[in-house]
Amino acid sequence: MKMRKNLFIENEKMKLESEFYDSDSNKSEAILLAHPHPGYGGSMHNNVVSGIFRVLIENDIPCLRFNFIGVGDSQNKGSDEVDPISQVQFCIDFLSSQKSFSKILICGYSYGAAISCSAVNYSDKVIGFIAISFPWDFMGSRFKELSQTKKPKFFIQGNRDNIAPYGNFMEHYDSYQEPKSYEVIKGANHFYRGFESQISKSVVEFYNKIL
Repeated sequence: MKMRKNLFIENEKMKLESEFYDSDSNKSEAILLAHPHPGYGGSMHNNVVSGIFRVLIENDIPCLRFNFIGVGDSQNKGSDEVDPISQVQFCIDFLSSQKSFSKILICGYSYGAAISCSAVNYSDKVIGFIAISFPWDFMGSRFKELSQTKKPKFFIQGNRDNIAPYGNFMEHYDSYQEPKSYEVIKGANHFYRGFESQISKSVVEFYNKIL
């Protein structure tokens, strides 16, 4: 297995701080991880993202996590604002073009779910998504519309979540077409403290199921 590597993904518009794990044995599939809202302290070192990243490495699954612009050392290199969805798309291009992965599974948490899942139809290389506490009510209808897809979808939701309200979860879930599945984590609120291992295991199981 190869070691995880800190690197910058950049073009003329943006410079994204990231961490990448490659594998000597798996050269076709990778998982892209997106973190919670930057305005509320979200980063690629968030407890949920870090837990998933660690377990993916333990299972020798190539994976990339990154900071959105404005977080850590990720920067906007120009004068025009860079849409967060385009930042996810740039990471997809990095994995597919520069690293030659033919199958990319998106996994986003909270704000990261809304943004990254909205890029699910950007490329044929993207094979589906995992959304952890998709904040439909917080983010607005645009992201719900953009994340509609015929590709496999897996939703993870805490039954004590009041930021992505559990009471509204099934209504939103029902609006998505098949194939889809979900898991409700009992006792978990939006921050999933103490539930990182359970989430990570579910991510790996879904990855193995659709590949």
